[in-house]
Amino acid sequence: FSQFLIIFYSDEVGLSPVAIGTLIILTRVFDALNDPVMGIIADRTRSKHGRFRPWLIWMIVPYMAFGVLTFTAPDFSDTGKLVYAYVTYTVVGLVYTAINIPYGALMGVITSNSIMRTQLASFRFYGAYLAVNLVNISILYLVSKLGGGDDGIGYQRAMMVYSVLAGLLFFVCFKTTKERVTFPRYENAKIKEDLADLLRNKPWLIICATGILSLIWITLKGASLLYFMKYFVEANDKTITSFLFWGGIATMAGVYFTSHVEKLFGGKRNAFLILTLGAGLVLIANYFVSSSDLVLIFTVHVVSSFLSGPMMPLFWAMIADTADFAEWKFGRRFTGLVFSAGTLSNKMGWAIGSAFTAYTLAYFGYEANVMQSAESLSGIRLLMSFGPAMIAVLAAMMTLAYSITPALSRQIEAELSDRRRKARKEYLANG
Repeated sequence: FSQFLIIFYSDEVGLSPVAIGTLIILTRVFDALNDPVMGIIADRTRSKHGRFRPWLIWMIVPYMAFGVLTFTAPDFSDTGKLVYAYVTYTVVGLVYTAINIPYGALMGVITSNSIMRTQLASFRFYGAYLAVNLVNISILYLVSKLGGGDDGIGYQRAMMVYSVLAGLLFFVCFKTTKERVTFPRYENAKIKEDLADLLRNKPWLIICATGILSLIWITLKGASLLYFMKYFVEANDKTITSFLFWGGIATMAGVYFTSHVEKLFGGKRNAFLILTLGAGLVLIANYFVSSSDLVLIFTVHVVSSFLSGPMMPLFWAMIADTADFAEWKFGRRFTGLVFSAGTLSNKMGWAIGSAFTAYTLAYFGYEANVMQSAESLSGIRLLMSFGPAMIAVLAAMMTLAYSITPALSRQIEAELSDRRRKARKEYLANG
């Protein structure tokens, strides 16, 4: 969705860049605003499987179905295609919200240990980036083989394959996880109070703003990457697949070092700041490379991907820490709402980054499936270099205001552990 949907809409469905940009910004903002609602619902879900795990089962089939429908190029009029895109992309966003927010919130209830959460987030993103790499090395092959010369049909059938894999993996996640952290004293929390306390949670506000900026620059790079390789480098499918593959390998290697860089730089915040600066600024080289200098183009991509690998594990581990901070500071906990708001920031960043990519392509005169003008190529190069670099600098600077240090995190964990023991003892004593 983040890397291939824009080029699918432009080159296979035939939507204009302006129409795509408007579609993405409107549907994603609407989708993002639903995230806190889903977080509130998840926090109040009661079942024998817990608060969050049952949503993984309930939403599997709708997610699979609308994932395929979104990557279907209908034989409609131009207006019909646009309406179809709005409907399918809106619904798949809602379904994704209903399955992904509970999935993310699980990290807040599987363990209460901050260091273990970083490790858990790392393992989560091993899986995420492994999936990204699986798509990168297989999608163009599947589109070609399954489409029989029609790439529109190829994308649809490739998504059928991926949807089955996604459904199976969500089921495995449901069966093999357990919600261990429970909070009986917060059962009757009011929504209004949850929202009020959330907005008073300064570390959460800072990390959400950081998340928006981070996803903007990551999306600028990811969404423009295929245009860069297809039209500027004029690479064939094999070269593009290799490019995506080595970037994915580098990202996974970066994830491996998440816990190490957290210790090396003295905490999650410092590690996130330094890695964001490095990963963003190295992209500036893309503006100055020659289209024939594949070694340098690959090197820039690999280095940036390696440095950005630990960023999302660190981000979500910090989100989990802000849930603890809220409980410690205000005496109440709302894990699903905290994680849903973190997802909201990611979606807002993705929407802005994707829309900006599409509008920039339109501004510089991009036309699908033709040789691009010098002006159009200049716009594509900016999207792969100075654009993401500048936003990455802003994201790094924003993290300076994040106040949960390793020492404070240890203090919060110890005090909350003591409070929970007392709360459970009182709860059991009162029947």
